[in-house]
Amino acid sequence: MRKRNSIFEGIDWSVLLLYYLLVIIGFFSVLAAVYNPDTFSLSNLSHNYNKQMIFIIASTVIGLFILSLEGRLIEPLSFPIYLLTLGLLVAVLFLGVKISGARSWFQFGAFSLQPGEFAKLSASMMVAAILAGANRKNFNKKLFLAIVVIAIPALLILPQPDLGSAIVFSSFLFVFYREGLPLFYVLIFIALGVFFILALVIDPDILSVVLGGMGVFVAILLRRMRRVWLTIAAVTALLVLFIQSVDYAFYNLLEDRHRNRINIMLGKAHDPKGIGYNTHQSMIAIGSGGVWGKGFLQGTQTKYDFVPEQQTDFIFCTIGEEWGFVGSFLFISLYLLFIYRIFVLAERQKLAYARIFAYSVGSIIFFHFTVNIAMTIGLFPVIGIPLPFISSGGSSMLAFSMMIFILLRLDTYRQEIL
Repeated sequence: MRKRNSIFEGIDWSVLLLYYLLVIIGFFSVLAAVYNPDTFSLSNLSHNYNKQMIFIIASTVIGLFILSLEGRLIEPLSFPIYLLTLGLLVAVLFLGVKISGARSWFQFGAFSLQPGEFAKLSASMMVAAILAGANRKNFNKKLFLAIVVIAIPALLILPQPDLGSAIVFSSFLFVFYREGLPLFYVLIFIALGVFFILALVIDPDILSVVLGGMGVFVAILLRRMRRVWLTIAAVTALLVLFIQSVDYAFYNLLEDRHRNRINIMLGKAHDPKGIGYNTHQSMIAIGSGGVWGKGFLQGTQTKYDFVPEQQTDFIFCTIGEEWGFVGSFLFISLYLLFIYRIFVLAERQKLAYARIFAYSVGSIIFFHFTVNIAMTIGLFPVIGIPLPFISSGGSSMLAFSMMIFILLRLDTYRQEIL
């Protein structure tokens, strides 16, 4: 084991630089989203941009502490941190305060803490710890245990209710695939999502008959391959059962606001002044930015508060209005480069734990990035998913920053292992 001369020795400066570029863009975007020249103050903690700066500083302090840790201590901390997070998720259901209809936060004066954000971090660490010990003989057992590990926090988050944060845990599917889950199961998962949408647009009975007919047709073509035929029959039957259950799940498990947003996205409803107001105004704001944008603090949609929650879930429309198509393109490119670098770090790790943790972090951030931007341009229903490092929110900033600094520390630890 080789000792480091500095906590920054061997650090991947490209990831650290991209992280701080995004954080700075986030700060100025939050400032632009809530800016009011009559009340502007850098000392008033009631303003979101001042809170954001405090959490940026706090993230840096915590990051320095993480970089100073012994690399070999991170994996053993996975289980205690995971248990602590589960305890907080249970406690918030009884002791938390309601914000925007969800009991997801602990309130501490002017600040609030959302355990669900830290659950993504702890689940990433725990999944990495479990799958790091997987081999050909015990892979299925380890995979099942990893699925349980991510299902528990997701199920605890759902009653808050916070559908968006619960759905984020599906991003671990990519991690499982990278570690050996057969592509067949990944395609089944994707197919379930596609058929869920189709069952809302097409009559489930008609869709079931069409799917059953396709299954019979393929089975006839492959009738000499009995094992394949049985697999096709089983998959077809399961998909038909799933399609028939969509209506029940849609009307009994989802809240009214989520059903309405999905119906609007699918074109089954039109309500630009009601439940679809946020998305409608967000698209207007992005479109009004044109090619070059209106300039910093010059967005009219932003200045006159046309987009609710613009500093959180709809922060991207601030970038679109003030910096236009060119600025939005550069921002998206920068963000995708950041995610790409995370996966590059993942592939060069010597330890399985570090590789799996890195893939977990990259997958979660990519999921947030894709869904958040899709929400702001009307391609995905609004489910309350923030844009990491950009949206206003201390819990999100702290949790995602901790993910990045743990990843950086694991990457430097790679160079200490002889």
